Amino acid sequence: MLKEKVTFTDAKIQLQHGAGGKASRKLIDGLLAPYFNLETLNDSAYIETGTNKLAFTADSFVVNPLRFPGGSIGELAVNGTVNDIAMGGAKPLAIVSTLIIEAGLETEILEAEIKAMQEAAEKANVAIVGGDTKVVEYQKADKLFIATAGVGLVDPRVNLSADRVKPGDKIILSGPIGDHGITILFARGELDLEANIQSDTRSVWPFVSRLIELAAPGLKWMRDPTRGGVATALNELAKDIKASIVLQEDAIKVRPEVRGACEILGLDPLHIANEGQFIAVVAEEYADKALNAIRQVPGGEDAAVIGVVEASERHIVLARSSFGGTRAVDMLVGDPLPRIC
Repeated sequence: MLKEKVTFTDAKIQLQHGAGGKASRKLIDGLLAPYFNLETLNDSAYIETGTNKLAFTADSFVVNPLRFPGGSIGELAVNGTVNDIAMGGAKPLAIVSTLIIEAGLETEILEAEIKAMQEAAEKANVAIVGGDTKVVEYQKADKLFIATAGVGLVDPRVNLSADRVKPGDKIILSGPIGDHGITILFARGELDLEANIQSDTRSVWPFVSRLIELAAPGLKWMRDPTRGGVATALNELAKDIKASIVLQEDAIKVRPEVRGACEILGLDPLHIANEGQFIAVVAEEYADKALNAIRQVPGGEDAAVIGVVEASERHIVLARSSFGGTRAVDMLVGDPLPRIC
């Protein structure tokens, strides 16, 4: 029996429905959530097992091209799954993986991705314990798709929920944004542009683990801003908590190559996907401890407090410039960079 009414009325599914922005939310809220009785939409679902609490997640990866500067679909599949578990405050334990292979794929390419998965899993200290393999006809897939499911053990010191987020809480970002999405764009060779940039794909568990160690009581909410970027993740939070989030734009690090590409293409870096960064909301009194925790881990040196939660009847994200001007930052609309993960 449906708890909520189905409100999704689009006649056909389009690429934008998988972009992580407004259309994706419309599909999930209007069609999937009513049938599956989903009450909360997080990177992981929680499962109680006696005295333990598990975080369980599923993901799929259809990135084009398969290999790109800084990573590949195999590495991305492991890191993306691990990161969704970590965003639930859980230590990743195990992954299962399904390979959907197009007939005609060179064995050398498949082996390279299997090796990439194995190496990424070792680096993330997570086991790949099983899965499934399917082969479809030539031109019925694009070389290789990977679907995963993962499980992790939730740290009992954390209590993550949008319900705990209050005005005055600080928004922390773990590092530069936009690297992954712009790297994929350049790797496709569709633009007459070049840049010395690579994907930020990595496991964020080392940062989260240290964050929990030093600031668990003040840690309230986390999200990795993949499809739809920082703007979409924070807009979803603003709507959930019925408050505004005000960002200090000059506190958000964007590499010159990413900023330049976005300016040329008319894109906002806040909408570009990331695969190795995360956002944390922490109580104001724990902000310094949380920031120092992330910065203590190699690769977290650029972590910064980028904003604050403010009480408001407008449940939106605002970006304030160094000159004092303020602009509204909406969720991603459309799909400017399809198949980036």
